[in-house]
Amino acid sequence: MTSEQISNFLEPNHLAKDTVKISFKTRNMLLGMFIDSPEYRDLKAKNYWRIVPVTNIERWKKTKDMSLVKIYNGVEFTKLAAA
Repeated sequence: MTSEQISNFLEPNHLAKDTVKISFKTRNMLLGMFIDSPEYRDLKAKNYWRIVPVTNIERWKKTKDMSLVKIYNGVEFTKLAAA
């Protein structure tokens, strides 16, 4: 997916708020939350996205520990949906 497609889905309602179902071309589906980090605009321009897996969302909300977050390339996404 392109950066524009992803940001059009995320920015109205889902960025750092809701869990999203992310389908990939070559790996298993992931449930997670996209993070609005200080470098969000720079990463978005390169089609990279910070995502907290669903198993770490509660811990991340309490601590904002960036070690719980992973960066994914948006080119590998095939579909995004609200979870």
